[in-house]
Amino acid sequence: MALSFAQKEAIVAEVAEVAKTAYAAVGAEYRGLTVEQLTALRVEARKAGVYVRVVKNSLAKRAFAGTDFACMEAGLTGPLLLAFSQEDPGSAARLAEAFAKGHDRFQVKLISIGGKLLDPSELGTLAKMPTYDEAISQLMAVMKAPVQKLVATINEVPGKLVRTLAAIRDSKSKA
Repeated sequence: MALSFAQKEAIVAEVAEVAKTAYAAVGAEYRGLTVEQLTALRVEARKAGVYVRVVKNSLAKRAFAGTDFACMEAGLTGPLLLAFSQEDPGSAARLAEAFAKGHDRFQVKLISIGGKLLDPSELGTLAKMPTYDEAISQLMAVMKAPVQKLVATINEVPGKLVRTLAAIRDSKSKA
């Protein structure tokens, strides 16, 4: 069934709005997957905070104009499913990587982050990026380490003095 002009405008506006706020995008070929498999992918995407949409390539090109994902325009060929990371940069890549492991027909064709087009082989690298909470905890660990070492070093001086005095006391009591 053909889309009316108003429906096409609504789709372009919706995808453009999502693309403006998304951190990263993944385009994957889904040819040969069943409706049940795609529904399962969409359920997992909702849980992960990933916007998933199948859009005609001509509409996607219009939606990507003026966004960081304009670099993907040349690769928009064939039936593609677009996934946008809305919570953290690696969420769409983690979703695509996990889904591709169980479905051979799901092939990642495009990856974009920060206005740059990445090679599909770099999906694993993007998927390993930490979530916001993980990044904050790693930062806090890095910031805490020097302070912790300083406190341990300062605490070592009186500790060593106490151990020395105890050793002298023990040696005098034996003598």
